Amino acid sequence: MIAPRYQALLLGAALALGAAAHAAHAADWPDRPVRMVVPFPPGGATDAAARLYAQHMGEILKQPIVVENKAGAGGEVGAEHVARAAADGYTVLMGALGSLSINAALLDKQNYSFAKDFKGVSVATTMPMAVAVNEKVPATNVQELIALAKASPGKMTFGSAGTGSSQHMAGELFKITTGTDIMHVPYRGSGPAVTDLLGGQIDMVIETLPALLPQLASGKIRILGVTTPERAPALPDVPTLAEQGVKDYSVATTYALLAPTGTPAQAIEKLSAAMRHAGSLPAVQEGAAKLGAQATPTSPADTDKAIQAEIEKWGQVVRLSTGK
Repeated sequence: MIAPRYQALLLGAALALGAAAHAAHAADWPDRPVRMVVPFPPGGATDAAARLYAQHMGEILKQPIVVENKAGAGGEVGAEHVARAAADGYTVLMGALGSLSINAALLDKQNYSFAKDFKGVSVATTMPMAVAVNEKVPATNVQELIALAKASPGKMTFGSAGTGSSQHMAGELFKITTGTDIMHVPYRGSGPAVTDLLGGQIDMVIETLPALLPQLASGKIRILGVTTPERAPALPDVPTLAEQGVKDYSVATTYALLAPTGTPAQAIEKLSAAMRHAGSLPAVQEGAAKLGAQATPTSPADTDKAIQAEIEKWGQVVRLSTGK
């Protein structure tokens, strides 16, 4: 029988060996492919952000980064899958911070907590949104649009990609900020909303640039302003809303890489360093620009700050617009 003091010594030695093995394993990370889960179907903006970075990150980390689409429930299926995955750095999420924050505030029940179950790795891209109207709306700038809305409360309409979408909440924030009453018309995605904007069935949208830019040549829509503090590189002649007097309105679609809480710090830092390296490459910067976005990789700490800011902003918008 082993004496108690020797049992304690053996236990201490085993714990020390375990900790050393864990540290060595973390130092060797990654030693197999990493799954980057996209919670939306292939071809969308989130998927594009993931694929823009994945190839280059794989070359930097010397392991494949495999993009896997797990769509459903407005991004919730993929997000929950990653939140419940092993926190070992081998399953991560490329998500839209706005959508995740809105879902956290809007949904009555979630099987995970966006605020508690994820740690920031790095922002991938930041994409301006824009206020666009159909050609029949007699407004050539945002202040004229606001005046029209105030002249006929509840008569003007704005379309969105669906109830609770980033586009919907961007519209609600516009209403709150400008003191206007504009009717929301939800669609099943950005495509149908923009189609009805072109056809004149709705008056306006606040949409991502990839959904709007291909339609400008038709002359059937006008972009009145962009929603970020700085002008969009893809639309250098279009003023921001702030430049047009809407001082407290700032919205960007931010895509970021997230890891389950508890993921080793070494893995998070290596992933983030690979994101920052990839984001500095001309191929990634040019690829982002083609999407109407900018490559804006960040440190884990700055990513956590971006997550918190989005949670606070959209939580307030949800409360003010729905009373939840």
